[in-house]
Amino acid sequence: MAIFLTKESKVLVQGMTGAEGMKHTRRMLEAGTDVVGGVNPRKAGKSVDFDGRAVPVFGSVADGIAATGADVTVVFVPPPFAKAAVMEAVDAGIGLAVVITEGIPVHDAVVFQAYAEKSDTRIIGPNCPGLISPGQSNAGIIPADIATKPGRIGLVSKSGTLTYQLMYELREIGFSSAVGIGGDPVVGTTHIDCLAAFEADPDTELIVLIGEIGGDAEERAAAYIADHVTKPVVGYIAGFTAPEGKTMGHAGAIVSGSSGTAEAKKKALEAVGVRVGSTPSETARLVLDRMAITA
Repeated sequence: MAIFLTKESKVLVQGMTGAEGMKHTRRMLEAGTDVVGGVNPRKAGKSVDFDGRAVPVFGSVADGIAATGADVTVVFVPPPFAKAAVMEAVDAGIGLAVVITEGIPVHDAVVFQAYAEKSDTRIIGPNCPGLISPGQSNAGIIPADIATKPGRIGLVSKSGTLTYQLMYELREIGFSSAVGIGGDPVVGTTHIDCLAAFEADPDTELIVLIGEIGGDAEERAAAYIADHVTKPVVGYIAGFTAPEGKTMGHAGAIVSGSSGTAEAKKKALEAVGVRVGSTPSETARLVLDRMAITA
């Protein structure tokens, strides 16, 4: 099984005909994703050839859903137009919107996240690598060639790069799903949402949680784990060497005093039984050790 994305998922790509959309649509297709169409009002009725597979372009998300039964959209639309693109997808009734675009103004993200909360649309992102259910589907920019395979680990991460590294280091065990939720101050799907889904997934035996400095998402995840998660969780927090008061990387990664620091997050997770690695490689070793115990 997998969470949020399966082999039955039918994927639209908003912005498919742009440079990034073209590049990553090709990669998604190579990974086995059922990409059923792109969306570009100026190129509606045309199709794009991807190594012998013609993918149609629709004028709207609603048209794409009507023609193909799509239930997922991946958004590669530039920042000034991303809010309208996401709200269009919500209006069309899409089940899952994966917003890859970075640099979206926080106000715009607040608006479309609030809009989606009144609907049945789940948003992942923005500024995220997307999600992959190995052997089934890949929606976003996660490289499918990092030697991962279907397996027993569920991964939720703020960081795209660390998602890739942990997937590579744990490639011999494999993953049920890996979800990059993005590190912006305002995101749709959270650590807690993924923890709940992995807890309910019978094929996920262990959960890896990757966080980073800034905000209190990891502390809230720790409280949720204490009350609701029975499966083992291994964590990693990026940013132990970040200077206090300085924004680092993602827009949300700022610390003030002890609030939002890697050490505070580590302590919160360890207090509820989560083993936290000091480096990504150590985190992978902790997973391997725990999997050996639970095997």
